[in-house]
Order: sequence, then structure tokens, then C-alpha cells
Amino acid sequence: MKRTSWSAGLSVTGDGTGVVAHAGSAGLRLLADRSGLTGEVSAALARRGFVPRHDRGRVLVDVAVMLADGGEAIADIDVLRHQSQVLGPVASAPTVWRTLDELTPARLRKIDSARARVRRHVWSQLPDGLPASKVADSDLGEVVVLDVDATIVVAHSDKEDAAPTFKGTFGFHPLGVWCDNTTELLVARLRAGNAGANTAADHIEVLGAAIAQIPRTHRKHLLIRADGAGASHEVLDWLTDHNQVRGRHVDYSIGYPVTDKVRQAIMLVPDTVWIAALDADGGVRAGGDVAEVTGLLDLSGWPQGMRVIVRRERPHPGAQLSLFEQRDGWRYQAFATNTGTGQLAFLEARHRAHARVEDRIRHAKDAGLGRFPSREFAINSAWLAATTLAADLVAWLRLLALTGPLATAEPKALRYRLLHVPARLTRSARRRHLQIPTTWPWVHDIVAVFARIAAIPLPA
Repeated sequence: MKRTSWSAGLSVTGDGTGVVAHAGSAGLRLLADRSGLTGEVSAALARRGFVPRHDRGRVLVDVAVMLADGGEAIADIDVLRHQSQVLGPVASAPTVWRTLDELTPARLRKIDSARARVRRHVWSQLPDGLPASKVADSDLGEVVVLDVDATIVVAHSDKEDAAPTFKGTFGFHPLGVWCDNTTELLVARLRAGNAGANTAADHIEVLGAAIAQIPRTHRKHLLIRADGAGASHEVLDWLTDHNQVRGRHVDYSIGYPVTDKVRQAIMLVPDTVWIAALDADGGVRAGGDVAEVTGLLDLSGWPQGMRVIVRRERPHPGAQLSLFEQRDGWRYQAFATNTGTGQLAFLEARHRAHARVEDRIRHAKDAGLGRFPSREFAINSAWLAATTLAADLVAWLRLLALTGPLATAEPKALRYRLLHVPARLTRSARRRHLQIPTTWPWVHDIVAVFARIAAIPLPA
């Protein structure tokens, strides 16, 4: 049999009707409606005396659906416009531009408040309660974990506030906060490319906004994690002050610079004091040890109760080491925490779990964060707000509707299997039927997903 026999008699025409591409993305739009997100954002963007043809909240939610579906440019809204037989009227690209241009800082704050109200409803609907943050084959119980981190987004043209970055590239340096329990991108702020990695004011702003996103009933015990960029007196003092709020306890686990004083303290630690570190499964981490050096440092001026814990590890081949590390063959990292109890190895594993934020950043860059469409900083900030909505929708989809392999699928796999599924639209008895191909490998899972979304109770 010839290898090309499959294409014999095959022709391609452009006259198909009743066929819907990316039919699974309609589930995300339905989720936005059932969760109350569309209504809340619409109310936040409503203006007296202004009745647009396309409701601005609906337009922004559609942009979020487009980004979650893999869109990279405003013109990609046409994929949703193709689905008008299912979705109804969808705004054009020029209308999307106008909508983003109308999002002033005051309106963006209203959107943040709307997201917080919807998040409270979504979290109240979680079938098994709020997921626990996992650490070393264990979990942190009811602790809500916030991971703050910044990333570089390269700009390939001269855009407003794009600037040389500390990595030698050119672009922006946005800062965000993710909830480790749910993978939600709670807050993201666009910053110029030359914004400082450890700017205390920026960290305090996004952390304050992130805490405001958490439903009040879940703010009783928080854990804030960050790399060394968060290790400033101002940030740690601010976090310490939050422990004065009645009914709230805030732990932090922040990367701490390995300075000369820390190196001197490390030299004073006897070999018998080092204990084995833990790996992600809770077992002994080969070649890794942990020790506390708090009592060997002068921490006057730092918040009371702060501890400094150091991890040493045999470096992998080719790792860049300092002269100090080259001398004894260990690679050192340190972090500061105010958690007073718990085994050192567990506290270190808890801090190392902050690395999961790199996956969150990668996912966000795959859904809007990786490319900004405008020369104007304000429009790009609005685009980033749509990116946070897209991240919310994907996270809520996982929490409320996905099970089995779909629940843990990477974003690209989720699109390939669910969001990009084709379907045929038929009508009978005054009803529309979206028919997923019976041969689609995940057809039964997808039908169940739509049913679960449709069953979500509307907010009161």
C-alpha cells in the first residue's frame, strides 16, 4: 500500500456549515457566566449614560477566554467571532482595542474588587474545600500560600516603558502573586523593564492586593514565599505588622542573601549539626543538608523572631560557584522565616516549594503574559488584567469541573484535548445541540465538564 493512499480523493473546500472549531472554549465562557465573573466585571465597568453595543464586561471576559484558548493578539478574537452561532455576538478587534483603552487605573481597581467577590463564591463551591499546599509528601493544611515573583517579558519593538533588563534583554518586568493552593494568579502589575527586582514598595503593593483577593474566612493563616528579591527590611517589617491583625497569622519564607557574614556563620557550624534535607516525596535528599545559623548572626534591625536557615548541596557538574563554595565543594542557599516550630528539613522543603511559581509563570506566559500587544503602557496594563482573568478561569475550570488526567494536564495539553475540540451545531425542538465527535478520545470527559459547569449555582 502506498504511504499517500490516505489522501486519494481528498479535497478541501471552504463551504462547511454548522461546524464549530475550539468548541471546548465555550465551556470557559459558560464558567465565567455561571461563576458570576461576567456580571461582576460588567457592573464594575458600567458607566452612567454610556450604553455600548457590546457590554464592556462581556468583551473583557471574551478576551480572557481567547487568551486561555491560546490567542496571542487582539485579532485572535475572530476565533470567538467564528463561534457566534453558539456564543452570540462577539466584539470585533477594534472594539476590543477600545475596551482595553478605556480601562483606567480606577477601573482596573474595580475589576480587582469584582474578581475578589467572584473568588469568594468560587471558593465556597469547591467540592472538597480549599486544596492544601503540598510539601514533601505532606501538606500545610488550611494555610493559604502566596508566592510572589517577577519575570522578564521581552519586547521586540520600542514600547512605552520597555527598557533594558538586568538580564541584558529589553522589555518589561511584571510582578505577580500566585496562590499555590489553587494556582490562581491573584495579582499582576506591569512594570518597566528596568524596575528593581527587590523594590520593596512594589512587593508590598502586590502582596496587599493579593491578600485582598483572598476571602476573609481564609485569611486566618497565610504563608508568604519569595526569593531573595523579597528580602528587605521594609517587606519583612510589613509582613510582621500583619501579625498584629486580630485573628490573622502570617508566616513568611523569603530567600536571604548569602553575604560574607552568612559565610562566616556557615564556617562555624560543626558537621554534626547539619541534618539531611528532604526531597519532594518526603525522603532524604541525596547530597543536601540543612542547618540554622540564626544564633551566629547579628540580626538586630531585622524583625523579632526572624530565623535564618541554610541549605548546602553538592553542585551539579558545570554549576557556577563562588570562591567560598569552590573551597569546600558545597553550594549554599539561605532563607529567612518567622516560623518558630517544625523540623528544619521540613521548613526548608516548604521554602523550596516556592519553585513551583516558575511553572505558574510559564503557564501565564502561555496565556497572555508572554506578549503585550500595544505601544501604550496603559493598554498593556489592561491586557495584563485580562491575563489574570484568563488564569482565574483556567484555575476554576480545574477546581470545579475537571477530573482525572484533564485536571492535571498542562495548558497546551488542555487546549489540545478540551478547548480545541471541534463540534457540530444542530437545532431541534427550539434547542441548540453542540455535538462533540463520538470518536474524540476525551468525548465523555468533555461532556461531563460542560454538565458540571452548568450545575454551578449562580451567586446570590
